[in-house]
Parts: sequence; C-alpha cells; structure tokens
Amino acid sequence: MTEQWKLATFAGGCFWCMVAPFDEQPGIKEVVSGYTGGHTENPTYEEVCSDQTGHYEAVQITFDPAVFPYEKLLQLFWQQIDPTDAGGQFNDRGLSYRTAVFYHDEEQKAMAEASKAKLAASGRFSKPIVTEILPAGPFYRAEERHQHYYKKNSFHYNLYKEGSGRATFIRDHWQNQKTDEQLRKELTPLQYEVTRNNATEPPFQNEYWNHTDEGIYVDIISGEPLFSSTDKYDAGCGWPSFTKPLRRMELSEKLDTSHGMRRIEVRAKTSDSHLGHVFDDGPGPDHARYCINSAALRFVPKSKLEEEGYGEFKRLFE
Repeated sequence: MTEQWKLATFAGGCFWCMVAPFDEQPGIKEVVSGYTGGHTENPTYEEVCSDQTGHYEAVQITFDPAVFPYEKLLQLFWQQIDPTDAGGQFNDRGLSYRTAVFYHDEEQKAMAEASKAKLAASGRFSKPIVTEILPAGPFYRAEERHQHYYKKNSFHYNLYKEGSGRATFIRDHWQNQKTDEQLRKELTPLQYEVTRNNATEPPFQNEYWNHTDEGIYVDIISGEPLFSSTDKYDAGCGWPSFTKPLRRMELSEKLDTSHGMRRIEVRAKTSDSHLGHVFDDGPGPDHARYCINSAALRFVPKSKLEEEGYGEFKRLFE
C-alpha cells in the first residue's frame, strides 16, 4: 500500500449490496468483497453464512483520501444500512450480516466514532445506533463469483436488493425529506412540474442546453452530483445531453410509455426527481445519451467545487 492509497473496511450485511455504492466514486481504486472479524483463516462463503467462523461479510476499499476523504466514505456507508439492527440486515439474519466499521488506524477510529455520534444525534433514527466500531484484522477475499456481483448478475442483484427490503429502507430513510409545501416554495413552477410531475421543459429555451462552462451539474433538490461538463455535448436536441452520469448508482431507469412512446425515464434516487430520458444514440462507447431537463439541475462551476463541498470532483478539470 503506497502512501497515496489507504484502506477502509465496512460490514453492511450482504456484501453484494455494499460494492456498487462505492465502486464508481472518484478516488476509489478497488472495492473487494470478503470476510473479516472472525477466527477462521480463509473461510468459505458457506462457512461464514452458517455462522461457524465469527466473520462478517464485508467490503475492503482502496481509496485516495485526497480525492475521496474517509469522512465521505463513512457518510456513504451509513446511507446503505440499517444501523439500528444488531441481528443482521433486512431479510438477512445472523452474525455474518451484522454491521461494523473496521478502522485501520487511530485517525479512522476517531472519525468513525464522531460520524456515528453525529448520526445518533441527528434524530434520523428513533432507535439506538448499534453498528460497532472495531479494529481491522485479517481480511479474506471472497470467492470470485461474489466479486462485483451487481455487474455480473445485475437482474438478480436488483431483484435481491428490492426483495430483501434494503432498497425500500434506503428510499424511506435517505431520500429527500422535504415536504411538498417546502418544495413548492423553494422551486420555480417549472422546476416543480419537471421534478415532481414528470413535465418536460421546452427545447432550446432552457438554462443549460448550450451551457459550456466547466463544472458539475447536481440535483436541484438533493444536491447529489449527477453529471459533469466533461461528459456534456451538443446533441442538437435542445436539452443538455451527457454521455454518462457521475454516479451511475444515483440514477434509476424505468420504462416510460407516456405520450404513446416507449422511452427509458431517468430519475434521481435520493430525491426521486424526474430528470429526463436516456437514449442509445450517443457518441460514447456504450452509445448512451442522457437527455436531461435543465430545470432538474443546478450547475456548480469548477471554481466553487471545494467551497460547496464537491472538492473530490476537482480532479476532473486538472
């Protein structure tokens, strides 16, 4: 491990669901599924799941703290789990599905304890936060079939994440908490209609269709980073178009048959906002064209990324 790269280790229940949230973040070199915290060397998946080893299912992340700080990793970790459940996670019960932060040095320990205390004081959960903060020990890489399961078996992964109750829990506890009344006050009528009622703004008559400044585009409601100017191009359609999102896992896609058409709608998971549609006629390697309403976005110029808490994206413009 070079000085640039650090390790972070988190147990959040089934490790299938703990890879994707971290995998496409800036400054993340690798996310590995494995076993840790137990007493058996080189355990198998079957042994761990049968609670014979004392191990947790966990992920170990190699990251650059200068690009994606450990505090942000912790924040993202909390948003994937039920930290009040001491007996497992969602439908998965047993010792191997407990949650924990495994710290690799005293600095990580202090940050983890502070993050846990902040979450407990936030009032987001009515029950005590029971996720443990533990010293990191040997980490055993899981069998290859479990690595990046969300990519290898995407249909089953999404089915499992929904069926286990994890996806619903995340939506209920971490999606935008603002009331409809608050949103009506904060958003313009057009922004409200686009994000809440799936409206489409006029082409060539919106804020960002021909916008060329360097920076990132964030969700107008949640502030979650969605797209970068480095992936923006003129598709000739009159709406801002991008070849890819900044964080693919922040977007959800579903079939849209409105107006007598068959299209793939794109929504933001955190705010559940309608963003636009994705088409397969883009110039990138996977031919995706994310055609997005300007009204669903807010632009953060590169000069203000650090100031507004998006410093990890400065690397895109260096």
